[in-house]
Amino acid sequence: MTAAILSERDIQFMLYELFDAEGLTARPRYADHSVDTFNAAINTAQHIASKYFVPIRKKVDEQQPTFDGEKISMIPEIKIAVDAAIQAGFVSSTANYEFGGMQLPLLVSAAANAYLCAAGSTTMGYLALTSANASLIEHHGTAEQVEKWVKPMRSGRFAGTMAMTESSAGSGLADLLTSAVPADDGSYRISGSKIFISGGDHDLNENIVHLVLARIKGAPAGVKGISLFIVPKILVNEDGSLGERNDVALAGLFHKMGGRGQTSTVLNFGENGGAVGYLLGEANRGLSYMFHMMNEARVMVGTIAACTALTGYQYSLDYARERFQGRLPSNNDPLSAPVSIIEHADVRRMLLAQKAYSEGAFALCLLGAQLADDRHTALSEDERAKADTLLDFLTPIIKSWPSEYGPKSNSLAIQVLGGHGYINEHPVEMFYRDNRLNPIHEGTTGIQSLDLLARKLPMNGQTGYLFCLAEIQKDIDAAMSTNLSGPAMQLSEAVSVLKSTTEFLLQAMMTKPIDLVLANSVSYLDMFGHVVIAWLWLRQGLVAQAAMAAKLHPSDMDFYQGKLQAMTYFMNFELPLIDVWSMRLTELDATFYDMKNNWF
Repeated sequence: MTAAILSERDIQFMLYELFDAEGLTARPRYADHSVDTFNAAINTAQHIASKYFVPIRKKVDEQQPTFDGEKISMIPEIKIAVDAAIQAGFVSSTANYEFGGMQLPLLVSAAANAYLCAAGSTTMGYLALTSANASLIEHHGTAEQVEKWVKPMRSGRFAGTMAMTESSAGSGLADLLTSAVPADDGSYRISGSKIFISGGDHDLNENIVHLVLARIKGAPAGVKGISLFIVPKILVNEDGSLGERNDVALAGLFHKMGGRGQTSTVLNFGENGGAVGYLLGEANRGLSYMFHMMNEARVMVGTIAACTALTGYQYSLDYARERFQGRLPSNNDPLSAPVSIIEHADVRRMLLAQKAYSEGAFALCLLGAQLADDRHTALSEDERAKADTLLDFLTPIIKSWPSEYGPKSNSLAIQVLGGHGYINEHPVEMFYRDNRLNPIHEGTTGIQSLDLLARKLPMNGQTGYLFCLAEIQKDIDAAMSTNLSGPAMQLSEAVSVLKSTTEFLLQAMMTKPIDLVLANSVSYLDMFGHVVIAWLWLRQGLVAQAAMAAKLHPSDMDFYQGKLQAMTYFMNFELPLIDVWSMRLTELDATFYDMKNNWF
């Protein structure tokens, strides 16, 4: 069975009707672009995804990279596919022209990369991490470091990674042990071990640039003593040519349940005296710099989760239309022809839930991309500052909501296919395994919930929170005078629940045991995420209703009606869940807090 990777019509709707990508061409940075150049980039990505990534995705899943103690081996088709994406410019699509980039808005780049993510899963992580690595060095490195490391990454010669996690210090980075000792030439010698380093070793590029968190000897304990270093796999000479191998050794590979195209490695730094590293920015400020890449990676994870959900939905939708089985309960004639399973109400239930989860998640990720564009290119300083604050506030939700509800969507895709869903002759079981990694990648859901409730919510006098509520209220007000006043009222009531719950928690964090208040932080993240997704569904509903009323695209009436029905589903079946979460939070439910180790 051949199914579309994604819905082309939905990509166009999101990009041009919901988020007005065309309007970005009025900004100086994007003045060279038009709808034609945007679509050209998207069509190129779709072509590469269809030609290079879809045909090999089963082989990539079944034949994981191996390590023989000396080098990594992986199927050669991965390099062919990755090279095609590099040559088309997708490692540097948003980068400046001077670095060989396309200077595309991130909003458009995200829409283009959706095809590559949906088709290539984490195989595309090699490019995404490289781009995020280069972006960090651009923002915090010296001109010499940008010239030496960023340009080769933007051209695809070098790859990039982020090396944070250690066996004894996973999310607890304050306890990391990797050390850095100053050398006479101004560089440092790095010693330590890092685990779970995605793309940590391979032969897809000439060199790999690791961004490594380490503690300079004598630095303060905790996160305040962490610095960030550029540590290449192979040293680079003054003229840009490759020199000798650095003291960075591959110690082993992890083999994951999904996302098998990208290596997950153990790297040892300094087995033979210390790996050469170069301090990035100021000493002891490494974690704040790394958050630049971490936040970009968190949005990337959310986007991959949304795209994997979208492609699973598309596949199960096509299957449900083509698979004939059973008859409707109202039909008592055993001799009548079976109907396609999409005619069964329960199958439509599962498809509608997938549509609501996946398209809602994708809208959220594109909102994040739009805010990232606005914080750099909006025409006023106030708009740029507001976008920056709002994106920072929403990042835990952008990462975690698609990561939690994307796998739920893929699970429903398996269910739609029935017995065919869990055999590997169909890709939906692989989509689920791939997507199940994302609630863990770049900070677990629990960590994101603590970040939202304990850090982002009270930050700067709750500015991000208040900005978010104000944006939601604009669309509620706009919908009140339309046929969508009912859904608008549902969202308004949900916002009231969110506000009262938030006020209670802010007070409780000052007066109650903080561990007790934060014990149910995931419920707060779920609640806030559902309100945000409901908001984005209301926005999609407003756009769809206006297009139908104006008969802008008469051939798309069914498409728009589908948007309205998915909005209705979310408002009626998903949004009411926030009442239970609010109850648990405002009662300071102590079920988890009171549970003792010995009771398990």
